[in-house]
Amino acid sequence: MLRLTWVQPEDLLGHELRQAAQDGREPSAIAARWRAAGGAEAPERAGASAELPSHYLRLLAEDLLDELADLPSGLADQEPTDLARIKALCPNWPAAQATSPPRPALFEAAWLGRAVGCLLGKPVEKITLDGIRRLARATGNWPLSTYFTARGVPADLLAAHPWNRRSAPTSLAENIDGMPEDDDLNYPLLNLLLLQRHGRDFTTADVAKLWLDELPAGRTFTAERIAYRNLLTGLEPPRTARHRNPFREWIGALIRADVHGWTNPGNPGAAAEQAHRDATLTHTANGVYAAMFTAAVIATASTGTHDIHTCLRTGLTVVPPGSRLARAIHHALQLAKKHRDFDDVVDELHAVYSSTHHWVHAIPNTALITAALTHADGDFTGSICRAVSGGWDTDSNGATVGGIAALVAHTALPDRWTAPLKNRLATSVGDFNGIGFDTLARLTHQETARP
Repeated sequence: MLRLTWVQPEDLLGHELRQAAQDGREPSAIAARWRAAGGAEAPERAGASAELPSHYLRLLAEDLLDELADLPSGLADQEPTDLARIKALCPNWPAAQATSPPRPALFEAAWLGRAVGCLLGKPVEKITLDGIRRLARATGNWPLSTYFTARGVPADLLAAHPWNRRSAPTSLAENIDGMPEDDDLNYPLLNLLLLQRHGRDFTTADVAKLWLDELPAGRTFTAERIAYRNLLTGLEPPRTARHRNPFREWIGALIRADVHGWTNPGNPGAAAEQAHRDATLTHTANGVYAAMFTAAVIATASTGTHDIHTCLRTGLTVVPPGSRLARAIHHALQLAKKHRDFDDVVDELHAVYSSTHHWVHAIPNTALITAALTHADGDFTGSICRAVSGGWDTDSNGATVGGIAALVAHTALPDRWTAPLKNRLATSVGDFNGIGFDTLARLTHQETARP
C-alpha cells in the first residue's frame, strides 16, 4: 500500500482544522461533521496516517477542505499576505545602508554554519523534547555541545527514542563523511540558481518554473509538496499556496530565506521583499513573515558590523506588529533575557505552543530560533546547540541559527564542527552534487556583487 506523505486529503483535513483555529476562522461545525463520519485527527508527527480510508471519507475530506478555505478569518486585517499591505502595517520598515559586498570568506562561514547546524539536528528530527534530552544525557552530551552519537546509548533508550531513520546513517558523529543531502541545503542551492538565471528581479513564477526544472518532487515536504502538486494540476501562484494547503504557515519558506539575506547585505528591506516573492509560492501570512524576518536578520548580519540583538530587532521591522509571529518573537526575546538556564526557556515555549502547533509550524520554531540566538549572545556553538536542544524542527532550526551565528561570529568556525564536512555537499539539485563550500561562497559573492 502506497501512502504518500503530506498529500492525502484525509490527513490534510486534520491539519487544516488546526490551522483554521489558529488563523481566526471558526471550524467547529466542520470538525463535528468530520468526526461524525469517522474521520481521524491529523498524524501527530508523520506525514501520512497508516490506515487507508474509505472512498467516501476521502471525498468528504476534499469537500471539507474547500469549505474550510471559504470560512472568513477575523485576523485577515492584521495578517495580510500582500506585500503592500504588509509594508503598510510596518511603520519602521528598514532603509538600505551603504555597504560593500562581504568577502567570500564570510559567505563560506555562513554556508558552513548552515550545514553544521543542520547536521547537528538531523539525527534527532521528529524526536520529542524529552527523547532528545535523554539521548544526549546518556552520552554525557548535555547541555548539548557536540554532534550526537549512538555510542554508549542503552538499547532500551534507543528503542524508545530511535534516531531519525533517514538521517542517522549519515549524521551521527561516528558516521559523518561530508555533508549529506538535506532540504535545508537544497533550497539555498535552488535560490542561488534562481539569482544566477533571473537576478534579483525574479518573480514567483520564476521560482515555480525553476522548481519544476530542478527540484525532484520527492525532495519536497509539507507546503512545498502541496504547492508542487498544485503547479502540476495547472494552478498558478499565489493560489498554489492556498489550495488545500494546511501547511502554509509552517517552516518551509523560512528555510529558503538565507540567500535572499546574503545577497542583500545592509538592505534588510530588499531581502525581505525577495523572500516574500519566494515564499508566496507556498505560504501565506505568518509563514511568509517568518521568511521575511529571517532574510532581514541575515541581511543585517551580512554586513559584519552588527551584533545579534541589532539583527533580530531589525528583522522585527518587516513583520506586522499585530501578527501572531511578532508576538511569538517578542515573547521569545523576553524569555531569553529572563532565564539563565536555556532549558527553562524551552520548557516555557513548549508549554505555550506544543499542544496547539505542529512541530514544523513556523511560529514556535521562529520563536525558538530567536531565543537561541539571543540567549547565546550570538556565539556559534552556543546558538546551534541551544536551537537543536529545544526540539521541534531540529535540523531546520539548527541550520538557520548556524548560518546567522556564523555571520556575527567574526572568527573562523571551530574546526571540530566543520572538519567532518570535508568541504563536500551532497545534493540532487542541478549540478551541485559534491560541491565545496568555498565554491558556493564564491558563487554567492558573485551574485551579491552583480549590479
